[in-house]
Amino acid sequence: MFQAFELGPFIFWTRLAFVLAGLWLSMEFFLRIAHSANLSLQHFREHGLRYVLAFLLCGRGLAVLQEYRVYLKDPLRIFVVWDGGFSFLGGAIGIGIVLFFVTREHRSTFLQWLDALVPATTFGLVFEWLGAFFSGNAYGRPADVFWAVTYVDAMNVRYAVPIHPVQLYYALFSFFLTFLLLVVRKKAKRVGTETLAGIVLLAIGTYGFEYFRGDFGIPVFATKIDFILLLGLFLSLGTFAAFGSKLSKRVVIGYESALLLIAAGYVFLRPFLDLDTYELRFSQLLAVLSLLAAVVYVVDHRRRYPYL
Repeated sequence: MFQAFELGPFIFWTRLAFVLAGLWLSMEFFLRIAHSANLSLQHFREHGLRYVLAFLLCGRGLAVLQEYRVYLKDPLRIFVVWDGGFSFLGGAIGIGIVLFFVTREHRSTFLQWLDALVPATTFGLVFEWLGAFFSGNAYGRPADVFWAVTYVDAMNVRYAVPIHPVQLYYALFSFFLTFLLLVVRKKAKRVGTETLAGIVLLAIGTYGFEYFRGDFGIPVFATKIDFILLLGLFLSLGTFAAFGSKLSKRVVIGYESALLLIAAGYVFLRPFLDLDTYELRFSQLLAVLSLLAAVVYVVDHRRRYPYL
C-alpha cells in the first residue's frame, strides 16, 4: 500500500498523483478527439476559469459524498483539499455541465461534445482507479480467488484478509472500454453513438463491479416495482420526446399531470406497501439513472437533429 510518498520535504498523496496524471493525459486526449471532429476550442480560452472551477468543485463534491462518513465526523476536513479526496468522474461531470451551457448557442450540439468527453473520461478513470488501488481506497470485499490482494497495516482498509482488487477490475474495464469507444467512433454513422455506448456499458460495469466493493457506501433500498416504475417513466419520457411536437398543448399538460400524480401517489403509498427490498449502493442507483437518461437524451437529440 502506498497511500502517500515523500519527495524531499513534501508529501504527495498517491491517489491524487494518479488523478493529476489522468487529468493531463485525458485532457490531451479530449482535445485531440474534439479537434478531429472539427469542434471549435475557442470557448475553452474564453471560459477557462469556469471549466477549472467546475472541475474542482464537482470533483471534490462527489468525493466528499462518496466518503460522507469521514467528513460527517470531521466537517472541517471538507476544506482540507490536499487530503487526496477527489473524484475524476465528478470533475468530468463538472466539465460536462459547463459545456452544456456554453455550447447552447454554438453550431455544434452538446451531444457532439459528449462524444468526445465520454471516451476521454473513461481513459481518465483508468488512472483514478489505479491510484485508488495503490492507496487502499474503494477496496473490495473478502475473496478466496488466487488474484486476491491483502493490505498490510492499512488503517483505512477494514479487512486483514485477501480481498477483491475491485479497483483493478474498474481500471481494466475502463481501459478496454476506451479503445472500444474509439472503434465505435470510427464506424459510427450518427452523433451520440459513442455517448450511448460509453454510458450504457459504463453503467452496466459499475452496477456489476459494485457488488465486489467492501468499503462503506451510501445504502439505497429499492424494490422491483421501483425499477419497473423508473423504467416506465423513462420510456414514457422517451416516447414523449419523440412525438411531443405532434401533440396539442392540452395533451401535453394532461400527460405531465398524469405522470406527476402517479409518481406522487406511489411515493406516498410506498411506506405502507409490503414489498421485498434490495440493498444497493448509491453508485448503482446513479448508474441505472444515467443509463436511462442517456438513452432518452440520445433518442430526443436524433429526432431534433436527423441530419447529424
